[in-house]
Amino acid sequence: MERRAAEYFLAVVEHGSMTAAAGALYISQPTLSVAIRKLEQQLGATLFERSTRALTLTDAGRSLLEPARQILVDIDRAQRTVRDVVSLRGGELAVSAVPAHAVDPLPALVARLRERLPDVRVVLRSGSTDAVETDLRAGRCEAAITDGPVRAGDELCHHQGEDQEIVLVLPEGSSLPDPLPRHRLNEMPLVLELEDRWLRSELGEYLTHVVVDCEHRQAMRALVSSGAGAALMSRGTAARAVPDHTIVALDPPPRRPFVVVHRGGAPSPAVTEILAAAGMACAGVGSSPVNVPGRPAAFPAR
Repeated sequence: MERRAAEYFLAVVEHGSMTAAAGALYISQPTLSVAIRKLEQQLGATLFERSTRALTLTDAGRSLLEPARQILVDIDRAQRTVRDVVSLRGGELAVSAVPAHAVDPLPALVARLRERLPDVRVVLRSGSTDAVETDLRAGRCEAAITDGPVRAGDELCHHQGEDQEIVLVLPEGSSLPDPLPRHRLNEMPLVLELEDRWLRSELGEYLTHVVVDCEHRQAMRALVSSGAGAALMSRGTAARAVPDHTIVALDPPPRRPFVVVHRGGAPSPAVTEILAAAGMACAGVGSSPVNVPGRPAAFPAR
């Protein structure tokens, strides 16, 4: 049952005649009569007893009263929800991110986003580089935060933020040159995240002594603390997650990309807010990928 049919039916009930209801709806009486007949044919039931004086509801018509009212309530609620989301006065805003950016700089971005959109609930999804891109293409999130290139095609737009310096994290009290030449990673027993494809691609030739492949990023601190091995993570993540550990820079320093990706075309208000929270600008419809030099304003200095 469509909204217009529900409105027409309820107007006839309220006004008691086709003529009065048509006047209230600003349509002709024949148009309303045809619409009501069509609704009766669709439902397979007579809704009104027609007499020379007034229209009265049949049993079938009375049974339709509450469902018709509920249809209008539900449609109005849905429209308000969509308006709230589009205008960012409410609803949810989903972001999908690779775990490597979950501790830093994603929390700073989300905090800035919450300041800008206090009535919107932020939903954070997590997954591999491929998974967050799939979330975006499938419409499960407004933006993906990743560390690698997206698959070929012009249907996505990506924005490059400040790269994240990768450092070596060891148990407290460890003694190594700082910075440490990359080739000396071959001497280190290492704990690596299982799905960290970027790190393995960037430093693969130096990762010859991996002793633990860890599926759960949150377990890496405990593994390093227990002496299972050293870990590689961004300097910002190390400062927040393992401040009591020894942090050693690498020479030359690897830098993990920080990339915000969104669907192409006109950016939604939500995407515009995400980019603003990340200190990035959106080039708009049909834009090429945007590289933003300098540090995003939302993030503290490393």
